[in-house]
Amino acid sequence: MGLPKAAKSMAKQRICRRRFGALLATALVAAVLAVVVFSDLFAHDPNASSQFKTLRPVRDASEPTDTGGSPNKEDLATSISDQELDAGISEPNQAFQETTPAVSEGGTATSVPDQGGKSTGGSGLVQYTKCTPGTGTTICDLSNQRYDICELCGDARTIGHSSTVTYVPQSLTSNGKEWSIPAQSRKSLPWIKKVTVKSLNASQQEPSCTSRHAIPAIVFALGGFTGNIWHDVSDVLLPLFLTAHQFDQDVQLLITNNQPWFIKKYSAIFHRITKHKIIDFDIDNQVRCYPHVIVGLRSHRDFGIDPNASPHNYTMMDFRLFVRESYGLPAPEVDIPYRADKDDPERKPRIMLIDRGKTRRFMNAPDVLQGLDWFGFEVVQADPRVDSNNLDEFVRLVDSCDAIMGVHGAGLTNMVFLRSGAVLVHIVPYGIEFMADGFYGAPARNMGLRHVQYSISQDESTLLEKYGWNHTVIKDPEAIRNSGWEKVGEFYMSAQDIVLNMTRFGPSLLKAIEFIM
Repeated sequence: MGLPKAAKSMAKQRICRRRFGALLATALVAAVLAVVVFSDLFAHDPNASSQFKTLRPVRDASEPTDTGGSPNKEDLATSISDQELDAGISEPNQAFQETTPAVSEGGTATSVPDQGGKSTGGSGLVQYTKCTPGTGTTICDLSNQRYDICELCGDARTIGHSSTVTYVPQSLTSNGKEWSIPAQSRKSLPWIKKVTVKSLNASQQEPSCTSRHAIPAIVFALGGFTGNIWHDVSDVLLPLFLTAHQFDQDVQLLITNNQPWFIKKYSAIFHRITKHKIIDFDIDNQVRCYPHVIVGLRSHRDFGIDPNASPHNYTMMDFRLFVRESYGLPAPEVDIPYRADKDDPERKPRIMLIDRGKTRRFMNAPDVLQGLDWFGFEVVQADPRVDSNNLDEFVRLVDSCDAIMGVHGAGLTNMVFLRSGAVLVHIVPYGIEFMADGFYGAPARNMGLRHVQYSISQDESTLLEKYGWNHTVIKDPEAIRNSGWEKVGEFYMSAQDIVLNMTRFGPSLLKAIEFIM
C-alpha cells in the first residue's frame, strides 16, 4: 500500500497485543455454574414470565429505502414522491393500546375516560395535574425560526377530519384567536401539512366531546423530507423525543399526513414513545378531548439538541441511549465489542463501511477494503438503503461494530445505534468542509462517540479530472459556496466521487485504532 513500515508495525502492535484471561474466565464460568446449580434448589413460579419482549418492525411494501444521500434538496429531488409513499396505506400500529369510545343507549358516543380519569360532566375536562391552564388566549409561539408550536393546557379538543384543534379557555372573552401551524420541525417547507389551532371566544360554539382522555396528546405531521434517514431522525424522531419523552410513554400521538411505512419502520421507537394507539388524524371522526395538547414538534438544530434550551436538559447522549433502549441493545455500561471481548487474541476491531449509491462513492473500493484489512480491521460492508429494510436486524449489526466509516451522507446517521466510545470515521468530500462538523462531527461527539474527520484533497476528487485545476470549482470552493446552496449541491454533493489515497488516509485510521484500543 506504500505505507511506512513504522506505521504498519504500530498498527499491528496495537491490534495484535496478547491478552491473558483464561484463568479468570475459567473461574467465572465455575462461579456461574455454581449459582445455576444452587438456584435450582429454590421453587420457581410456574406463572413467571419476562415482562420484556423484542419489538420487530414489519416492513410495508410501500416503504421507501434510504437514498443514502446527504441532507439536501438536490439529493431528495429524485427520491420517492409523497404519492408513492401513500400507496398501499394500511391501519398503522394495530398492536398499540386503543382508547375505545363507548356507545350509550341513546346512540351518543360518550367514553370511558382514559387511564382512570374522571369526567367532569359535559365540559370535556378530566383530572390532570401536569400543566396549569393559563389566563390568556395566546397559546401558540411562532417566534422560532425552525418550528411553530402551540401548547393547549386545560380544555383542548381535536377534530381530525378538519385538521383542527380547539382550545376552550377557562374564561371565554370576545377575543378568540386562530393559527395555522406547520406541524413538523421544518416550518420553512411549504408542503408540510398544517393544523388549525383555535382559541374560542364567547360567541363560538364548543364542539361536543365524543371521547375524553386523562392523558396529554401531541399532534404532528409526517412527510417533508422523510425517506432519507438523516431527515427521518433530524426532522421527526429527534424532535418527537424532545417533545414527548417527558410524558414517559403516557401520551397519545395524532399524526397528520400519516405515512404507514414510517410508523412500521421505526415501530420500536414509537412503542418506546407511547403505550397508546397512534391516531391517523386525517381520518379520525371523533372529537377527542384532552387536558393537554401540543401541536407541532420542538427542534433546536439540525441533528442536535441544546441542553440549555430543553426544559428537561435532554442531551444527544440521552437520545442515543433512548434509541438503543428502544431496540433492546446492550446497556450503556457495556463496552464496545472489541474491548468487551478482550480475552480473544484473534479479535479484530470491526468497522462498518457504508456503501453509497449514486454520488460521493468510493471509485477505488477494492483498494479501500484492502487497506482496511491491512490495518487489521474486520470489515462489514453495508448499504443502509437495502440493509435497513429490516431495521431490527440492521441496528444489531451496527451495534456489533466498533466503528462506522463512510463518506459524508445520510448513511452516517446510523451512528445512533453504536455503543458509547465507538468511532465515526467521517470522510469529507472536497468543497464541503465548512458544513461537515455540524452535520455529523458535533452530533457524534455529543452522543459520546469518537470522531475522526478526513478531508480529501483535490486529487482525490473526480471533480479535478472533470473540471481541471483552473476551474472555480477546484481553485475557489468559497466562491461556489457564496453562490448559494444550490451550487454547492450541484457541484460538491451531486457530481463528486472519491478516489481515496490510502497512504494519505493512513494516519486517520491509526487515530481510529487508538480510540478503539
